[in-house]
Amino acid sequence: MSHAALPTLFLSHGSPMWALEPGASGPALTHWAEGLRERLAADGQPLRGIVLMSPHWMARQPAVMTNAQPATWHDFGGFPEPLYRLQYPAPGAPALAEQVLGLLQAAGVPAVPDAQRPLDHGAWVPLMHLFPQANVPVVQVALPASAGPREVFAMGQALAGLRNEGVLVIGSGSMTHNLGEFFSGMPQQDDPAAAYANEFSRWIEDVVARADVDALLDYRVRAPHAVRAHPTEEHFLPIFFALGAAGWGSDAAVAPNYLTREIMYRYLAMDAFALA
Repeated sequence: MSHAALPTLFLSHGSPMWALEPGASGPALTHWAEGLRERLAADGQPLRGIVLMSPHWMARQPAVMTNAQPATWHDFGGFPEPLYRLQYPAPGAPALAEQVLGLLQAAGVPAVPDAQRPLDHGAWVPLMHLFPQANVPVVQVALPASAGPREVFAMGQALAGLRNEGVLVIGSGSMTHNLGEFFSGMPQQDDPAAAYANEFSRWIEDVVARADVDALLDYRVRAPHAVRAHPTEEHFLPIFFALGAAGWGSDAAVAPNYLTREIMYRYLAMDAFALA
């Protein structure tokens, strides 16, 4: 059944502690998702599922989660004990996963199924804010270890049609992700933002709003503080997954609707935006 196209979403999942310390960004995502579900209910359009890419699942070969009940994986260490008690028991969606596999393979992406994959914290932490009832089926897509911006963008483009079938496509990454600075300073949640984090984030916002595909694909050269914001780029790449699925860069693409521009713990830009 064809429906009105859903937006796609890029969000920054920050520290695992975001699950317990939501700041302003957690409620912003909750409010946005409530509005989405209200609109869908008014239109008689069910939310069929979520297809999400997180940098915490990197694989040598593109892969898709196919299990029916993925576990909640606490894939981190050294955090307070209450964080490890959190669970996000959202169901999987094997039929949707098979469709994702088919679309990727048809686009020349040699994706394979993974029936054992759990939900990593790049998925379940933000989903706790978006859909706290954990009642929307989730399919994760692995980030290929060898992929760059163009390859991830193409993966998103291959899945663009899912937006017309009640599927919310999400790229979960981080707008900035310099853990060396984060752990060397051990900042507090409400410390003043580092200037470079804001300058990089606002450059990205401007380029996305102008649909300047070439500039964004070449962000490591063109963006201010790009290498400082992302010493390695795996946490930035999911933005291309979301943009590709949105049809961003085409004549029909629209400016991003920002949910939050919060910077937490001085260095972690929590930018999140939707594209209709």
